[in-house]
Amino acid sequence: MKLLYLIADGMGGWPLDELGGQTTMEAAVTPNMDELAATGTVGLAQTVPEGMAPGSDVANMALLGFDPATYHTGRGPIEAAAQGLELGPDDLVWRLNLVTVSKLTIDGVMRDYSSGHIASEISRPLVEKLQEKLGNETYTFYPGIQYRHLLVQKDGALTDDAGLFINPPHDITDKPIKLDLRAFSRSPNLWDLLFEARDLLADRSVNRSAANSIWPWGQGRPLNLPNFKETFGLDGAVISAVDLIKGLGFASGMTVVDVPGVTGLLDTNYEGKVDAALNFLKDHDFVFVHLEGPDECGHGGSARDKVEAISRFDARIVAPLREALKDEETAWIVTCDHFTPIKEKTHTTDPVPFVLNGPGCASSGVDGFSEKNAASGLKLEKGHELLAHALKTFGMK
Repeated sequence: MKLLYLIADGMGGWPLDELGGQTTMEAAVTPNMDELAATGTVGLAQTVPEGMAPGSDVANMALLGFDPATYHTGRGPIEAAAQGLELGPDDLVWRLNLVTVSKLTIDGVMRDYSSGHIASEISRPLVEKLQEKLGNETYTFYPGIQYRHLLVQKDGALTDDAGLFINPPHDITDKPIKLDLRAFSRSPNLWDLLFEARDLLADRSVNRSAANSIWPWGQGRPLNLPNFKETFGLDGAVISAVDLIKGLGFASGMTVVDVPGVTGLLDTNYEGKVDAALNFLKDHDFVFVHLEGPDECGHGGSARDKVEAISRFDARIVAPLREALKDEETAWIVTCDHFTPIKEKTHTTDPVPFVLNGPGCASSGVDGFSEKNAASGLKLEKGHELLAHALKTFGMK
């Protein structure tokens, strides 16, 4: 039997007046997810443990069956695993955004956590220039994808910097950066690096993008996860545009499938992800397909775009996979990692709706896949138990 685990990042949300009181899930055109929900089991899973920040790092770790309260060390270390960085046990790995701020002062505001969704071909040379000019024995810059990069602080886990709390920049869009600058100021070396980077990015001979500051956050020691196959008995792969998901795959010994043309945005290569999933399933039994688009639209505050992203997920991911595998014995888990409500423009800790469809699943009879309908079903207080519960239900463990 083949098991497909389909994730629409940030798909969940809250009712909106502009959608007549519907959520973006309810307003989207999702006949395939609706049918899976009606003929399968729906429920809610608490993917973010109490006291932890509702990030995709925490929530996707839970979806893959690993308790974030036990294994999570930070966002940066997960993405470092995706890049295969060689790290010392006491290195501190920061996620590094290229951002746009009104000004890097106590009365500044975070204008854009992504510098206008800066393209990789523009951001990579900037991070390489940061490394050339500012890298040293303590700090090393590593280019990633679009606005998402890394900063490794040698032996930084042994310093007070490990305990600094810096807001994820997508949490403070159009909000003051005062509290974060105060946190940065408690680390003289990091403070100097922040302003040296600002000055370098202000040089128009080096940078003509909207990026005018670096933003280190999500720091932690290197990640260590149990082996996925040994834990769950599944020979699986992850398929995603973002290093976060790839890092979870690498760290747990899964296959990481790269798909050309994936962007993490609304215009990603949907067909490439479907083809990659089907090719992998020819000889293997599990695939985790992650789509970033709904989350990015939620951060952008566009209900229209988020409705479209969810509709595309149904039409261009769920539908073709169902059609291609209609004659195969398959089981399905469809969910999101966290809510990204349009009103908030960032993640929340709401339990996420999920549907299980396959052997052993009772029909819920709901009229569609939504937050409200999922609330009428199963409740899982520990989101990292969703995968194990599904495997038991499907008779796969």
